[in-house]
Amino acid sequence: MNPEHTSTSPGRIVLLTTSHRVAPGLLSWPAWNELHQADSVLCADPAHPQLPYLREAGVTVVETAPTAEELIDACAGGRTVVVVATGEGEPRLTDGLARLAGSGRIAMPDLELLPASYDLPGARLLDLVQVMDRIRRECPWSSQQTHKGLAKYGIEEAYELVEAIEDGDRTELREELGDVLLQVVFHARIAEEADPEEEGEPFSIDDVAGTIVAKLIHRHPHVFGDDSAETPEDVKAHWLRTKAEEKQRDSVTDGVPLGQPGLALAAKLASRTRTAGLAVELPAGEGVGYELLALAVRAEAAGTDPEAALRAAARAYRDAIRAAEGHA
Repeated sequence: MNPEHTSTSPGRIVLLTTSHRVAPGLLSWPAWNELHQADSVLCADPAHPQLPYLREAGVTVVETAPTAEELIDACAGGRTVVVVATGEGEPRLTDGLARLAGSGRIAMPDLELLPASYDLPGARLLDLVQVMDRIRRECPWSSQQTHKGLAKYGIEEAYELVEAIEDGDRTELREELGDVLLQVVFHARIAEEADPEEEGEPFSIDDVAGTIVAKLIHRHPHVFGDDSAETPEDVKAHWLRTKAEEKQRDSVTDGVPLGQPGLALAAKLASRTRTAGLAVELPAGEGVGYELLALAVRAEAAGTDPEAALRAAARAYRDAIRAAEGHA
């Protein structure tokens, strides 16, 4: 309690905000200090996740939803009242306080906003996981989806992401990245459920994240270990070496998805072959397929992505078609 009350002081209102993405009870030191020294601590939500932890720490919390007038009266005489904000941020209360302050007829307490916990980078991903979980449980369409049924959407979203990148549209890029991320979270949510038609144990998005984190750390010994890398080529060498140790593959072609577009497939095979130092003659044959294969290998050797190059040329062709049709 604050012993220095004065009969004429309007007091203080401290609006304490917390993030639902941070574990309850993990509050900042200034927040704990205000909570312990306040004359009153109020909260309108009896189910607020912070309340059990505040009470465990010896903070008396009154469950009430005061009006702006009642809150000002509670601060009379220099008292400090802490309001533990609900998830909506107490708009009714703050709007009422703003209205009274604007009238100029009332001596207003000092109003302070005190964030008691902050979101860490990536915290909004927790919202996505929660939303996806609810959609999976309650949406008639989403609840019936399978990995195989969603596969085509993953391909479509990946292509739309590439288009946004090539267009240089950051607004579109942001949206398309979200669509690709949704595919990852959706598949991970489905994978939490046992499926007798699939091999392996169920797993969650946390398992997915844990796997890629471990992989990234292992494949970046120059960042997380004692190795050094001065150039991008050094980094690529580290990556390929550790990847080879992990996979223990019999052929450089292992792990190359044969279902990808033809030019990209040819370029990937050429890259694997060149990196491994293998001298492999291109297969002899007639027809456009072998001609495209030779072009793709030549482009990869020159550092050009043949798939992207063909897309750029096709887009120019599209523009020419539209111009011939009279479109601006």
